[in-house]
Amino acid sequence: MEHVLCIPREDLPAEWVLETVGSAMPEKLFFDRLRQARAVWIPRSEAEIDPSYKQLIPYMVLRAAGKWIGCYRRNGTEARLHDFWSCGVGGHVNPADADGSNARLEDILDRGLLRELEEEIPRRPSDCLPVFYGVINEEKTNVGRVHLGLVYVVDAPDPALLDAGEELSDFTWVSAETVRGLNLELWSVLALDLIESGTADK
Repeated sequence: MEHVLCIPREDLPAEWVLETVGSAMPEKLFFDRLRQARAVWIPRSEAEIDPSYKQLIPYMVLRAAGKWIGCYRRNGTEARLHDFWSCGVGGHVNPADADGSNARLEDILDRGLLRELEEEIPRRPSDCLPVFYGVINEEKTNVGRVHLGLVYVVDAPDPALLDAGEELSDFTWVSAETVRGLNLELWSVLALDLIESGTADK
């Protein structure tokens, strides 16, 4: 049974869990705000239907040459997102990412996002690392009500340097000017808005 990393909704800042949220902040501030929050491992089957918890999801946008966005069609395990396009790679954080019972939340999330990046982008330059931008949230869908997105950007100088894995269906590079023309999932819209507002960690 898969367990996933969650934070009780009541432990999160109220402004993070409004109906639609795109909040830019430095990564240090993000973790400072969660210092007193209770991080718990919950069976995914339960977490997916219990909005009193928020699953923390690293959501990494791939950007190349400053003008191309990596996009793929949703057709994975989350049936509620099928037929949408996404420009965020990532997924749930699992107990294996803790690598010990006393691991800090920062370290758990770091291992989780790097694991996801290696699984979904098997070839990339070693210096193409995720940069934190902020958090996104939406309460309009059943998926959104139980997840909190942690937005990162992975920048590469050339699209050819990043190879998408088999899990990313119909992966393609789309210009930043035309990406909004796709049938994007709401998280992707919120993430792009957040990124365009500027990063807090550069």
